Amino acid sequence: MKTPHLLRVEQRAAEFAPLFAAARALDLRIGWLEFDEVATPLPSSLEAAAAEGVLRAVSVGGGRSVAVKPMQGAPVLRDLLREHFRGCALVLVQGGCADVPSLSRDGETYRVASGAIVRTFEAAHLAVALRRPRPFPPESAGT
Repeated sequence: MKTPHLLRVEQRAAEFAPLFAAARALDLRIGWLEFDEVATPLPSSLEAAAAEGVLRAVSVGGGRSVAVKPMQGAPVLRDLLREHFRGCALVLVQGGCADVPSLSRDGETYRVASGAIVRTFEAAHLAVALRRPRPFPPESAGT
């Protein structure tokens, strides 16, 4: 399985809409992961099924799905990526990933900061960069 690129974000998803559109134009998928409390209320039927010990409880309708999976212990990033973001070129992460480069929108451009290196991209160029194996090499890579 090819692991998606990870970028840490602090802004709302709406700030990245041009990037999402540019990625879709290249047939690339982007995921969104939040390390925070799960939004409530969840459908009570899903909560009840999860409390009884099912592997996963899923509700589908209205153009979306909601899945509840009981967990024991802390979340494991690698497992989350495998289970929920298969096929994504990029996953934007809020919270929980201080050791990955950060992405922020600055007007019409996007800034990717990795260590002391800051790169600026237009949405379309950032989407193209996601096709490379290492689009955001760390400072020590000599870039």
